[in-house]
Amino acid sequence: MKHDVYIALGSNIGDRADHLEKAIQLLKSREDIQLITRSSIYETDPVGYVNQQSFLNMVVHIRTTKSAREILEVTQSIEHRCGRERDIRWGPRTIDLDILLYGEENMMLENLIIPHPRMWERAFVIVPLMEIHPTLYAEHLEQTIQEIYDELPDKEGVRKWNPQTMAKK
Repeated sequence: MKHDVYIALGSNIGDRADHLEKAIQLLKSREDIQLITRSSIYETDPVGYVNQQSFLNMVVHIRTTKSAREILEVTQSIEHRCGRERDIRWGPRTIDLDILLYGEENMMLENLIIPHPRMWERAFVIVPLMEIHPTLYAEHLEQTIQEIYDELPDKEGVRKWNPQTMAKK
């Protein structure tokens, strides 16, 4: 059985766009993972630990036969290969991959909660997710991603990233 999975990616150390691209290529290189679509890249203000550089964030939609636990192993392996260190909670990182949704599953495991518990209030997740699948339905909230997006208070902290503008600074 194939599962539709949505994964959030974020980076705020070094060549942020390169880290995102490398992580996507590592996902795509797996024969049991098919990349369906990817959002634009958004530059976002940090949340939680705010004394750090802005993040580049995006969301990808993949299709896979892997279990949620196996996808978690894949994402953690990619983080490790890309130099991820876990020093400060919500702190700077080369790459972060969070499983947002795994089909219509709801699960609470020791190291994995699906849907991702804080995704609904995070504009840096909802904005790119809304771009690629606005009609996706959050059953427990009884709302589509579009409706959740419309109610988000902090969308102004999420800006579509333009690498040409960054090169001029």
